[in-house]
Amino acid sequence: MFTGIVREIGTLQAINKGGSSYQLDIKAERVVESAGKGDSIAVNGVCLTVVAFTATGFKADVMPETLRKSNLGDLSLGSQVNLEPSLGVNDLLDGHIVTGHIDGTGNLLKIKPEKNARVLSIDYPEELGKYIVEKGSIAVNGVSLTVVEVNDKVFKVSLIPESWSETTFYLSKIGDTINLETDILGKYIVNTTENYLKNSGGSNDKSGSLTKEKLQKYGYDL
Repeated sequence: MFTGIVREIGTLQAINKGGSSYQLDIKAERVVESAGKGDSIAVNGVCLTVVAFTATGFKADVMPETLRKSNLGDLSLGSQVNLEPSLGVNDLLDGHIVTGHIDGTGNLLKIKPEKNARVLSIDYPEELGKYIVEKGSIAVNGVSLTVVEVNDKVFKVSLIPESWSETTFYLSKIGDTINLETDILGKYIVNTTENYLKNSGGSNDKSGSLTKEKLQKYGYDL
């Protein structure tokens, strides 16, 4: 479990590819200070397991599903990545609850300066649309951010100078592939409600689509 508060920017030192393996060797300092073998570290928002330590950092295996669902497969030697150690029991929940399980990727479409902030426009897969809401939380490359605007194809987030300069966002280029993890609480609420409506005996519509009419029918005050 993570919070989406990046603690360090790491550097990819090596990519070890075998017949059936894919391992990243990442240079890091702060996130390995209290980590042990088998512990979790979020890399660009992806929960990876430390399989070994090196003199300068750690190694982590990446499974094929993770390469398909995230931007880790796009990394090259020297790439910088956002790093966050797993959340301790006594740690503050500074951002929001982040699992490190990427839902999909989007593409960075625009970076617009706005006084002391930078507004990023990012597209997203259609299936994630129901989980992305204005003023809701989303993890973007592992960074906990608030959605400031959303439509049926693109959402926007606004970064303060700290979020821009202390993460890999300061290296961002238009067209970059971005890891997205939607808010876990929102996913549970939406999925639970949709499953209830889909399986309820009184509904003639078994599509599972969440509509205003369905919510009102089952007692939601809209």
